[in-house]
Amino acid sequence: VQLQAYGGGSVQPGGFLRLSCAASGIVVRLNTINWYRQAPGKQRELVASMTAIGVTNYADSVKARFTISRDNAKNTAYLQMNSLKPEDTAVYYCNARFLGNSYWGQGTQVTVSS
Repeated sequence: VQLQAYGGGSVQPGGFLRLSCAASGIVVRLNTINWYRQAPGKQRELVASMTAIGVTNYADSVKARFTISRDNAKNTAYLQMNSLKPEDTAVYYCNARFLGNSYWGQGTQVTVSS
């Protein structure tokens, strides 16, 4: 099983990025997909999640700015991040959970700075 997260980068406040999480060895649409982030000196926090049936949930800090989605044909999950703020700066990780199994991708750095 491999989850490959990519799409991070450096943007100015108010900018946008789309993170991707390409999966192999699992079927994304059968898993709960989570996006976490970890800022320096802080604990990892759950940012957004999508269940197998498509129910989504967001941290209050990103509601109305971030959108989690998936493309079943590409077996890839996404995190669209709009109106980025400096406090969104962190390493972002994708995670897949199914029947007690949990898989993690490598992190991708997002830096929001003017």
